[in-house]
Amino acid sequence: MKVSISVGGYAKDGIEETVQFVQECERLGVDCVWAAEAWGADSITALAYLAAKTEKIKLGSGILQISARAPAMTAMTALSLNVMSGGRYICGLGVSGPQVVEGLHGVDYSEPLTRLRENVEILRMAFRGDKLVIDGKRHQLPRPGGEGKALRLDHLPADIPIFLATLAPRSLEYTGAAADGWLGTSFSPDHAEAHLSHIRKGAEAAGRSLADIELVTACSLGIGENVEEQIEKRKRSVAFNLGAMGSASTNFYNDAFRRAGYIDDSLAVQELWLSGKRPDAIARVPDEMVTAFSAIGTSEMVRQRIQVYRNVGINGLQLRFDTNDMRERLDMIGQLMDMLAE
Repeated sequence: MKVSISVGGYAKDGIEETVQFVQECERLGVDCVWAAEAWGADSITALAYLAAKTEKIKLGSGILQISARAPAMTAMTALSLNVMSGGRYICGLGVSGPQVVEGLHGVDYSEPLTRLRENVEILRMAFRGDKLVIDGKRHQLPRPGGEGKALRLDHLPADIPIFLATLAPRSLEYTGAAADGWLGTSFSPDHAEAHLSHIRKGAEAAGRSLADIELVTACSLGIGENVEEQIEKRKRSVAFNLGAMGSASTNFYNDAFRRAGYIDDSLAVQELWLSGKRPDAIARVPDEMVTAFSAIGTSEMVRQRIQVYRNVGINGLQLRFDTNDMRERLDMIGQLMDMLAE
């Protein structure tokens, strides 16, 4: 099983500490660093900087928001970073959500899966070295009726993996059919089929299998004897995802928890959060909604939990932490790497 980390928020954390953290993770054998992109730092600037500061660790955009860029620019960015990093770049894409897409970027959010499909199609053309030609519902290249002509990018062809961050059933099916890898969130190995059944369906319809897709999911890691304290610390993040990561009508994280069977809990937490009762929302998160979606507890508990992820076919864990202390995070990563080497 591969281990990866996620970085972001450089204005708060400081880029030098971030670089030191990534370099130490590289030394420990961490496979990939994913640079987050929401409504603060962009992904690519950080990855370009880290490419110059590291040697082996893979560099993934986690994720590029497709509505923030024209597809051809996404392709040019991916190919450029791939060259700069010596072939270490992984292109992670996602549709984000209507609050960010329409509120921050001013772009229509409708037909997100169609836009994702067309972006992937254009990127594949660019990575093969083909001219960019598409007559899609949301993208037309060259633009009809204008003076433009079909162009190929001034790059050599490159084998750049495309990972998709998807949560909704139809998007998960498309991931199974078309992606090199999946970046999962709100995933519990105890309820794996809530996600994997859809990925499998898409893969099989395309003549593939689940084994053809690298399955990487976010996993909160906490190792220590103070198990109850760790669970309580994680509840705020769970409540935030359920209540704040989307509107009352569109929250893919909340939907994913509900598909896993936590219908009443998810809706209750969301209602409290959106009503401004955030302490109540956090308190409303049951312990199981933390432990079922993470690897938290004593060393033996975490060791057993990692095996559960392995048993359902997860190839990689993208670690999340409830501590900002770099030494604490590195110590836990070191312990996890030792467990995986056993």
